[in-house]
Parts: sequence; C-alpha cells; structure tokens
Amino acid sequence: MSSVLMVLTGAKVWTMKDGTTHSTGFWAEEFIVPHQKFTAAGLKVTVATPGGVTPVVDELSLSLGYNGNDAGKVASQQAYLEQQGGLLGATARLEDVRPTSFDVVFIVGGHGPMQDLAVDPSIGSFLTAMLDDPGKIVASVCHGPASFLSAHRPDGRWLFKGRELTGFTNEEETQATFAGNAPWLLEDRLRLAGAKFDASPAWSSHVVVDGNLITARTRSRRTPPPKRC
Repeated sequence: MSSVLMVLTGAKVWTMKDGTTHSTGFWAEEFIVPHQKFTAAGLKVTVATPGGVTPVVDELSLSLGYNGNDAGKVASQQAYLEQQGGLLGATARLEDVRPTSFDVVFIVGGHGPMQDLAVDPSIGSFLTAMLDDPGKIVASVCHGPASFLSAHRPDGRWLFKGRELTGFTNEEETQATFAGNAPWLLEDRLRLAGAKFDASPAWSSHVVVDGNLITARTRSRRTPPPKRC
C-alpha cells in the first residue's frame, strides 16, 4: 500500500511586519479535499506537524464569506474535521518521520507555514530526501511551498533552485489585504531563492508539474475578499 505524509503547520499565529500577530492555522479545504482523495484511493495517510502539536484550522477558512456563502459547505467541512479529530489530535512529530516510510509528501496550505515550516530544518531534510528520489512525489498547495525555503543541500544550495513551481502570488496576497503588513511575500521569496515561479492569473486553479514536484493554487469560489490560504 502506498503511503502519504500530510504535513500541516503547527502555528496558530502569523507574526506580521509591525509585530502584531494574525490568528492562522491550516486552510480547511486544503486539508480536507486531499485527505478525502488520498483515503478514497486506498493510500495510507499519516499527518505530521512540527513537534507533533495538534494543528488548528484557520477559522477564516470555515467562514461563510470564504465559502461562497454556502452554509452547507461550511457544515460539511466542520463535520469532516470533527470526524478526523482523532487523527489531528495524534499527529506524528515531523522530526521523527523518515522519508523511507513514504511515497508522497503533501504540504497543506494556510498562512501557518509562513510562520513555522519556512524555517523548520526537519521539513527541509525530509524534502531533500524525497525530491532526490524520482520514485517519490513532493506536492504542495497555496502557501505550503513556504516549507521549501527550509530545504538546502549540504553545500548550501537551495533544493528547489531552477525548479518550476507555483504558490500564492503577490497579487493574491495584495488582494487578500495582507501584503502591506506581511514580513515577506511567498512569491518574492521563492523567486529570490531561484525558483521558476509560475504566476498565472489571480485566483485561478493552476497546477505546475516539474518531474516529481507538483505544486498548485486553488480556484477561489468565495465572495470577496479572496481566500487567505
């Protein structure tokens, strides 16, 4: 049976440029939909966070305004998260997981990864081992690629230098009203590090495949302002 490691942020806040904190966590839909797909396909799923802390959902991701004012959709997501409470309450320690145990690693989005995974050495070494094995898959969505910034080779080279990928764009961050007070922007940081960042039109559904690296942005189906994933 193929196995998937889903990595979630353990952060509950995102520290802004002015020193204030913004409540955050993982984006509900970006955990729920992939988890449903993985389990439906019969894959063995493990969830890990830095330190094995219990992840929290970004409450904005469960608000009506970010779900097209569809109360049924919100209720369905809440019910699914409650159903998975045991899994989310007993996450593996990211520091303890081994690449040899998994075929796929999928990093969930949300602003949380900007706080912790972007500077986490454990995810960095894990990603290096996975990406260097052509038989394995590294995948992420939205702000999840912030975790890529932690991955460097022993000689200091960034693991994803020259790779084609996508993620939450500067334009989307601006429209989501965070850009002005963000300590840094994901698109900027990935480009500066050497990635070939593909910024398709804002709020479009977009997937970039570069070998065994798969990154994506999800199409916003929400009412303004756009989702803050």
